[in-house]
Amino acid sequence: MSFSKDSSRIFGLIAGFKFFKPLQKWINESYVKYFNIDMSEFKSPDEYESLNALFTRKLKKERNLDEGFISPSDGRILQSGETFLADNEFFAFSIKGRTYSVEELLKDSYEKEELKNGLDYANIYLSPKDYHRYHAPCDMQILSLTYTSGALFSVNEKHLFKIANLYTQNERVSLKCKSSEKGFIFWLVFVGAQNVGKMCFSFDKSVQTNMKIAHNFTRKYENLNLKKGEELGNFELGSTIVVLSQKGHLHLKPKTMVKFGEKFADFL
Repeated sequence: MSFSKDSSRIFGLIAGFKFFKPLQKWINESYVKYFNIDMSEFKSPDEYESLNALFTRKLKKERNLDEGFISPSDGRILQSGETFLADNEFFAFSIKGRTYSVEELLKDSYEKEELKNGLDYANIYLSPKDYHRYHAPCDMQILSLTYTSGALFSVNEKHLFKIANLYTQNERVSLKCKSSEKGFIFWLVFVGAQNVGKMCFSFDKSVQTNMKIAHNFTRKYENLNLKKGEELGNFELGSTIVVLSQKGHLHLKPKTMVKFGEKFADFL
């Protein structure tokens, strides 16, 4: 745990360093080539002053937003479905054959009554090649933000098979949200990972992650409303977003690859 957090902080410092332009240009272009990144929606790689600036790149123009509940990010859906009850506790699959406790994942960001009928869920993995900003999937109100300290294990498929309950062991930030149109509760859980320097949130820049000394906390908000597609923040590098919704309000689309702006689910 200590090694993964220390290495992530060191990597974050290196990624944020601004090398002299010819070297930075070579670093950026090498990174884009190695991960085969499609830069057609972004500025040229040589225009970013650091690797971190490239990681957290913004779109050159806004994407069109589909109807319904849209994907909050680009990425790959590793697993989706309905939670199941075991020993009076709700579980979900991180990947086929591996589960995690929903209550443990959400920690202090839920009331027991809100989970009584179970949840629909999907795990979106953002690889190093993906667009790393995340957005509101619908018109919504953010009710609270819960920070939970933890390790920074890699969240790729190999490590999900290797480490039990990985999502619940890693550092994470849970946003408890309410759909403005339909009024149901859903959660967006941003899971930290190895070499993810930080998880940043546009609506509350005081939230700090990947710190040497970290304390769990929950912060409640009044009248914090966002429009569908509005930016929530960004990962530095890549990680996972777990989307959980009270059962019976969303019908998840059977997709593997998703893009921010594409329909993720239909409202029921």
